[in-house]
Amino acid sequence: MNIGIVSLGCAKNLVDTEVMLSLLDGDGHKIVADPSEAEVIIVNTCAFIDSAKEESIQTILEMAAYKEDRCQLLIVCGCLAERYREEIMQELPEVDAVVGTGDYAKIAEVVRQANAGEQVVLYGHMNDPIAEESRMLATPGYMAYCKIADGCDNRCTYCVIPQLRGSYRSREMAEIVAEAERLAEGGVRELVVIAQDTSRYGIDLYGEYKLPELLTKLCAIEKLHWVRVLYLYPEMITDELMDVFAKEEKLVKYMDIPIQHADSQVLRRMGRHLTHEELVTLITKLRDRVPGIVLRTTVIAGFPGETEAQFETLLSFVKEMRFDRLGAFAYSQEDGTPAAKLPDQLPEDVKNARAEKVLAAQEEISLSLQLDKIDTLMEVLVEGYEEESLMYFGRSAGDAPEVDNTVYFVSEDEHTPGEFVTIKILNADTYELVGSAVLE
Repeated sequence: MNIGIVSLGCAKNLVDTEVMLSLLDGDGHKIVADPSEAEVIIVNTCAFIDSAKEESIQTILEMAAYKEDRCQLLIVCGCLAERYREEIMQELPEVDAVVGTGDYAKIAEVVRQANAGEQVVLYGHMNDPIAEESRMLATPGYMAYCKIADGCDNRCTYCVIPQLRGSYRSREMAEIVAEAERLAEGGVRELVVIAQDTSRYGIDLYGEYKLPELLTKLCAIEKLHWVRVLYLYPEMITDELMDVFAKEEKLVKYMDIPIQHADSQVLRRMGRHLTHEELVTLITKLRDRVPGIVLRTTVIAGFPGETEAQFETLLSFVKEMRFDRLGAFAYSQEDGTPAAKLPDQLPEDVKNARAEKVLAAQEEISLSLQLDKIDTLMEVLVEGYEEESLMYFGRSAGDAPEVDNTVYFVSEDEHTPGEFVTIKILNADTYELVGSAVLE
């Protein structure tokens, strides 16, 4: 059958989608990009916050419209399926099967069962070991994500992830390294290491944190050019990990560290484990131990009970720390989380206004940091060519795929996606750099 998949949400979800693509291809199905050509449409959903749930439901409804034409089966997978399976089957009669976060590796059998007229609902296996399956990359061939663990044990009071993804489960190190070697042999030059919490890697399997050792082994893979790490929790960034970042040339000097707030009382109510002072110490130490490191973070504005003074503490912290990359989100009250039951829930307009204020401050910081890069040299991973501007575009080591900034450049030579080029930066704005390729 012709099968189309829509993948929503985070990169971890995308890896699950890639496993499903490979399994369906191996079962004899044809993968199609255009949903109008699909006889089976699969939506791999996100349900992290309200806006993600809304996008998932809207996408399901849009895909359901294709059942009036060629589509015969509509299958909903992922986090929304795990959490709201009963509501989906009751309120969306167009859906033929629901597959939770721990059951995506059974997708080929699900298609067979649904095609035979069975109503399939799989859920509750999110604590099972991570399925070791081949993947059909949905990313450009020169970069790939590598999921080293799933689930989360941090139990932040605002977060629904443990209910969607289960407890923290690391993959065996040998399996991860073998997968990375296969990806590199297949042309991948940038490997992006992901998990709900990469810094906790190995504690459940080996009794100790093994991320430094894993990163050292990944950097030893000859054909990889960049190794990038996302989702490092601040309290588990050890001196050993900093040393690896300082030492390994392939490990890009980029850390994605979600701090979520900077007021000690709010952090405690969030279930976070560092204080304001400890965050300042950590960031100062990182910049000292890993010169030139690019720091990305996320913060939540409008947490229940957040006073104006506590918000100002967060805002001042953002201005003082001058993060290279920062995302700010209004608090989302998620059913089933401890924070949802806290008193003093703030109005939506207050939460949104505070988040916007943080983002406005970050825009000024970003522009200042960008302007500092003019007249410097920078290595850029080429991602394509824009006909409108007649310029190539790509990312620096300080830019993670999908979420960070873009570098545009002109060149007398021709370049292909996946190539690394040295650029001299000539101009800058808040989120883009413009430069010229340096002739070899």
